Amino acid sequence: MKTPAARIALIHATALAVEPIAGAFSRHWPQARRMNLLDDSLSVDLAEAGSLDPALVRRFVDLARYARRAGCDGILFTCSAFGPAIEAAAAAVDVPTFKPNEAMFDEALALCRPAGGTLGLIATFEPSLAPMAQELMDKAGQRGARVELRTACAPEAMQDLAEGRAAQHHQQIALAARQLRDCDVVMLAQFSMAAAVPAVQAELSCPVLSSPDCAVLALRKRIAYA
Repeated sequence: MKTPAARIALIHATALAVEPIAGAFSRHWPQARRMNLLDDSLSVDLAEAGSLDPALVRRFVDLARYARRAGCDGILFTCSAFGPAIEAAAAAVDVPTFKPNEAMFDEALALCRPAGGTLGLIATFEPSLAPMAQELMDKAGQRGARVELRTACAPEAMQDLAEGRAAQHHQQIALAARQLRDCDVVMLAQFSMAAAVPAVQAELSCPVLSSPDCAVLALRKRIAYA
């Protein structure tokens, strides 16, 4: 009897994340059945609130529980500014639940020099920088890795992408990357930034990582052993 394909819930706070993660699944795990859940008010409400409040956290828990009731074997959140809310959601369900960037962070730390190094993080949604930086530094501390983190932001790029100006989006991110030329590894914070990797890599000599490919590969491995 044929084993049913894993069903994965992809939970988005912006429609701009849908295409990049779909491409990563097509490349690395086309057999997976995907269910997309989009609440594009989450980022707006976070920006207005200024920080994650209990109401926003409950919404993430509700989304995860809905995905589990729908029969999903794993959950991947693609919204990078909501780390603590995703942790609460993961604790509320009994299936592997991934933050969008944890696999990318693991790879970046693995690429660092053994004695430590300098990591760069570029965002197009500025509120994501602080929680992501905290998450990364916590992960480094757990490993005993001594790293320095530098950040850059290209806030106009997200609007360019939303209005169909993909080339300008990539250029804005590449320009921001010039601030991080001395880093050992540079990461792109948002899933929606994945297509800008070639433009950013052209500006830098160090490896450039984006979340979607790292996340799909890690989730596939985790589900195989769950």
